[in-house]
Amino acid sequence: MPKEQNLILDRDEVARKIKRIAYEIYEHNFQEQELVIAGIFDKGYVLAQLLQKEVEKISPIRILLVKITLDKLAPLQTEIELDHPIGVLEGKAIIITDDVLNTGRTLAYCLKPFLNMNVQKLQTAVLVNRGHKLFPISADYTGYELSTTIKEHIEVVWEGDRAGVYLY
Repeated sequence: MPKEQNLILDRDEVARKIKRIAYEIYEHNFQEQELVIAGIFDKGYVLAQLLQKEVEKISPIRILLVKITLDKLAPLQTEIELDHPIGVLEGKAIIITDDVLNTGRTLAYCLKPFLNMNVQKLQTAVLVNRGHKLFPISADYTGYELSTTIKEHIEVVWEGDRAGVYLY
């Protein structure tokens, strides 16, 4: 029997959260001419794309969208890949995005390629923060904070009739 899913945020609420995060990003980076928004593939990359659109609507800041690819189950056994050369990212302000911050493990491993270069600043943005930190990672920009039990799960659905955030 499948677990019951409870809708936490519907499509419109998610859109409002993303818009608010975009305004916060602009407020904290208004002096930048260009920002890098690096999304963790796949759902964090969707968030990065949506944030790019919103930040570009409200500000003159150019956004360079970067895809981060890693094996979330075995991050030490595989390379963390960026779809842009490191040289393009040097000296920039970078925001790493993911859909859900649970323990901080995935975001912690995604820092590796950025720590091997000279960056201006490194920030994080998540749609949902569950607050089960096991790694010293926090979100600079959060759409929604939700305390959950370890046995509960959060699912972000970006498209279709079920678009929204679910707890099950």
